[in-house]
Amino acid sequence: MGLTKSEIFTDQQNEIAHIAKVFGHPARVAILQYLFKINSCICGDLVEEIGLAQPTISQHLKELKNIGLIKGNIEGTSICYCIDNENWTNMKTVISKFLNQDLAPENNCC
Repeated sequence: MGLTKSEIFTDQQNEIAHIAKVFGHPARVAILQYLFKINSCICGDLVEEIGLAQPTISQHLKELKNIGLIKGNIEGTSICYCIDNENWTNMKTVISKFLNQDLAPENNCC
């Protein structure tokens, strides 16, 4: 597979693409929905809630944490995760700005 040549795109374009990639897997969407639903940190219930193996859940949590949508705290032998409110708000702003683009009414293309 070829390189994506991400350096030829703007920071904003790369950020939107990274966010879209994270949301591109239903397990990650389910994890985020669950974290919002419980409105607190979660340590070990995700395997039962999502229905995937622990290593798979861990990989999805890693992706969500890498992009900054969740954060984790070590409690004993577990890492407890929750939504990172500041980064979530920033992500919503970036995505909303992108999705709220409209064509000018006089554009009669196609």
